[in-house]
Amino acid sequence: MGKNKSGDGLAQEVHLNQARASIRQALSQYGHGHMRSLPVQPELDLLKSVLDKLDNTVIRIAVFGLVSRGKSAVLNALLGEKIFQTGPIHGVTQWPRSVRWTDGGKVQVELIDTPGLDEIAGQVRSDMAQQVAQQSDLILFVVAGDITRTEYDALLELQQAQKPLILVFNKIDLYPEQDLEAIYQKLQQLGGTGGNLLTRNEIVRVAAAPMSRQVRVELPDGAVSYEWETPPSQVDELRQKIVDLLNREGRSLLALNALVQAREAETSIARKTVQYRSSQAEDLIWKFARYKAIAVAVNPIALLDVMGGAVTDLALIRELGKLYGLPMTNYTASKLWKTIVFSSGGLMLGELGSSLLFGLGKTTAAVTGASGITAFGGAAIAQACLAGYGAYKVGTAAQVYLEQGCTWGPHGANTVIQSILDRVDSHTILYRLRQELFH
Repeated sequence: MGKNKSGDGLAQEVHLNQARASIRQALSQYGHGHMRSLPVQPELDLLKSVLDKLDNTVIRIAVFGLVSRGKSAVLNALLGEKIFQTGPIHGVTQWPRSVRWTDGGKVQVELIDTPGLDEIAGQVRSDMAQQVAQQSDLILFVVAGDITRTEYDALLELQQAQKPLILVFNKIDLYPEQDLEAIYQKLQQLGGTGGNLLTRNEIVRVAAAPMSRQVRVELPDGAVSYEWETPPSQVDELRQKIVDLLNREGRSLLALNALVQAREAETSIARKTVQYRSSQAEDLIWKFARYKAIAVAVNPIALLDVMGGAVTDLALIRELGKLYGLPMTNYTASKLWKTIVFSSGGLMLGELGSSLLFGLGKTTAAVTGASGITAFGGAAIAQACLAGYGAYKVGTAAQVYLEQGCTWGPHGANTVIQSILDRVDSHTILYRLRQELFH
């Protein structure tokens, strides 16, 4: 059986439902009374906002660029009417504005206009751009000629939002055909040599508000007059590209972006929780380390030492999850324990092997009578030290995992993101996000 394609309407609905289920689970887990004593309300509000966006199937398309590149004009041309203010003075758009677009195919679309990226203070510009980009599902970046260093840097910054991006080459009516083609080739080279910045299919040429031109008019009586004529906008290619994209993978894109935002919110909640309960967690880890050391030391059967130690580690992971109020099932705890053991560079595997050897030594000493008591005690002390240290390492490693929000659980954001990306067509814009989302 072949993979589901993101262009399949049924597959897109599945992606939306997976995202809704994941975010609802997060709200259920993090919204209970145990968590309300923590300063996580902004994260909970974000999760609710993202879920509402999913339920209403609203895709946000934000336009960025430097001043005088024609950002507002591009949006007006797509809308077919002058909604966003334009003018010859720099900085007509002073803050982000949005409007609904009815040509978005099978989904609702919100177009967002933004101020010029070089128009306001550097940090303010960066913060504004990142905030709008994070809330958007698709980015249009408008240029009006050969790309400048400032524009290139802005592209790199926006790319960190991990959203699909279309480069819009505007004002093509101002260039002779030869110059136009040369600039277009340079933009294509940018896409081909800039790492994973763009592909050639993500560069579109438009003339959103063509310049008026004087035309010669011959009257019936033979007289000649000259009139100013404004050509129609040339945005059909851009409009069609957006509509095709939204119909083919828009709902999957919406689901993916919602999950990325949810992942960030969950990670932030977990980080705050871990920090808030750090002293309690430290006490809990040391308590389990002592329990494990004592239990392993007094037990005379080698195999039970190893099994009992593993059970103690799993119980510690579960108790840490309960302390933090974070999701931790038996399945997740066992998977985390295996990850810790096999990613410890041999340290934990060495602890298990040494514990087994010392355990065999204790078993042999136990059956030799009084003469083996000294040997038993020595083996028990060494094994207890190893066991306690192992429990401490498991506990501290589990804290790192829990600080990431357990987003790899069966319905965690990372798991669902991976599930969606594993099933998208290699020719889609979503496919290109795989490396960026899991670099």
